[in-house]
Amino acid sequence: MKIAIREAYGQALLECGRENGDIVVLDADVSGSTKSAMFKKEFPERFFNVGIAEANMTAMAAGFASAGKIPFVNSFAAFVTTLGLLPARAFASYSKLPIKLMGAYGGLSDAFDGPSHHAIEDIAVMRALPGLKVYAVSDVAQTRWAVRHAVEDRSPMYIRLSRDYFPDHYAPGEVFEDGKAKLLRDGGDVAIIACGLMVEHALQAAELLGAEGISARVVDMFTIKPLDAGAVLECAAKTGAIVTAEEHTVIGGLGGAVCEALCEGGASVPVTRVGLADRHAECGPYAKLLHKYGLDKDAIVAAVKKTLAKKK
Repeated sequence: MKIAIREAYGQALLECGRENGDIVVLDADVSGSTKSAMFKKEFPERFFNVGIAEANMTAMAAGFASAGKIPFVNSFAAFVTTLGLLPARAFASYSKLPIKLMGAYGGLSDAFDGPSHHAIEDIAVMRALPGLKVYAVSDVAQTRWAVRHAVEDRSPMYIRLSRDYFPDHYAPGEVFEDGKAKLLRDGGDVAIIACGLMVEHALQAAELLGAEGISARVVDMFTIKPLDAGAVLECAAKTGAIVTAEEHTVIGGLGGAVCEALCEGGASVPVTRVGLADRHAECGPYAKLLHKYGLDKDAIVAAVKKTLAKKK
């Protein structure tokens, strides 16, 4: 049965909790939304609802981490990366404590709650913190891997989740590697590097482009920090043109990270970034928001054609 990303997260967290008694879970009074309530039901003694107090929650997680626990901090992405930012900077980044910051409802997926709840700058904010790893999952199997990876890897990290259903791109048990992107489709004319929900839109765009004789390579860059710079440079070498796609502002997110890798690697190719322009988004049906703000397959197709026109 098809399940939403948030459901997959809740199930994976519960499974890991059964295996590892050091896992503790904190939530900012939204456990029904984040699905950390699944963990709460079975392990109430290891679950802490701190109320709407993300800064205090992240600071509490630092105390648990200092005592050898593995704290998962849960709230909407828009709040865990803003209200929780100062303690995340002090305790997860500077102090290197293994705090796992879980950003639910990433991008525009909290569609009807409007600009205050949209997380459109979270990746840019969190990847700027020294030593903090950043991931954006694209399906159920990858979500399950991310939770287990968070338990096994003692690094502080931010994992961006969504409330929505994503089509599965990977079989259960797929092997992922920290810092290594996944090639989902090969192609020689252009490379589309995407993360999160935009991976599915990238694949749909590649199909449409293929019907027009344009061969598009699609890469799932779920590991944004550490970024797979090698995969980026390979895309540049094999296609000579790159489009990035993310449910995030075009400033400082995946597109920015890819451009940094190209610059540092000495690769000069045309790049177009598909993402939210320098603005906030209104509320409304999720699919309509994505289309209005250029975050779907049609926007990617247009970006590819624009980029190919600049290709040498």
